[in-house]
Amino acid sequence: MNFERPYILFLLVILPFVYLWLLNKKNCLKIKFSNVDILKNVKKETKSFDLTKTNSILTAICLGLLIISASGPRKGIVLKEETKNVVDIMLCLDTSTSMLALDFYPKNRFEVAVAAAKEFIKARKNDRIGIVVFSGIPILTCPLTTDIDSVIRILDKTNIGMVKIDGTAIGDAIITCIARFKQESKSKVIILLTDGRNNMGDIDPITAAKAAQSLGIKIYTIGCGTATGKSLYIIDDPFWGKREVYLNQDLDEPTLIQIADITKGKYYNVRSKEKMFAVFKEIDQLEKTETKVKEYKEYKYLYQGLVFLAFIIFLVQFFVEKILLLKIP
Repeated sequence: MNFERPYILFLLVILPFVYLWLLNKKNCLKIKFSNVDILKNVKKETKSFDLTKTNSILTAICLGLLIISASGPRKGIVLKEETKNVVDIMLCLDTSTSMLALDFYPKNRFEVAVAAAKEFIKARKNDRIGIVVFSGIPILTCPLTTDIDSVIRILDKTNIGMVKIDGTAIGDAIITCIARFKQESKSKVIILLTDGRNNMGDIDPITAAKAAQSLGIKIYTIGCGTATGKSLYIIDDPFWGKREVYLNQDLDEPTLIQIADITKGKYYNVRSKEKMFAVFKEIDQLEKTETKVKEYKEYKYLYQGLVFLAFIIFLVQFFVEKILLLKIP
């Protein structure tokens, strides 16, 4: 608690003098008479309670409360106003059948990517997150939202083959993400994760990247696997049942690198589970949400109670002075 006009409190030093003055003040009606000797023989009654002192104390307290009220007693309440520059992030995930490769044994590429993405999302509580999945065509599965729990639930239900047309439409997927951003968003990011090259769709990935660059959208590209060589898959053969096979890889790293360069993002190549989690953690560090905190105070004034108490004391003092102490000698 503090006072708006603390200098008024200096008036409190006069209260002892007011008390002494009131204590010596005569409070009686005078009547002239010729002889009071008879009164000397009257035994004076001993008072157990000095009303004169009580009256003086009440008057001094009343005056003191009014002085304190005039000084503006108040209680400060600190309030914080946060201005957050949130980041809009679209996760663009490849759900083509090639993501079933067991590079990260015992889990496949897509399962590890989803696990790493979930950890990333949990750390972005103040941001808006959306999800686009793609194979031969892109599908928006979650618009931009701050409801992180809903995003994670949708991600849990995402799986390989949910897009019925197989293939890799990287350009169309980027355009679908671009269309979901709001114009007023200051920071816009796409995290594109794939293990192939663009072989479907109407829009070239480089054209889509230039469109993103013109709108201030940054794209981080993550390439799973290698550009050459073979990876292990488990296929369901109609004659031999499930069996392990090695299939050729076709990761288009030059295009992913170019997409990242055009949009001032970064390209990552992932070949292990640990690397996948490390990449998402690095992106989280690179795209920090800015928060500005402004503190200010609001005051609640406390003089009303003091004035009311002073009024009650004044009534008591008035009764004591004008009724109980009034005497005719």
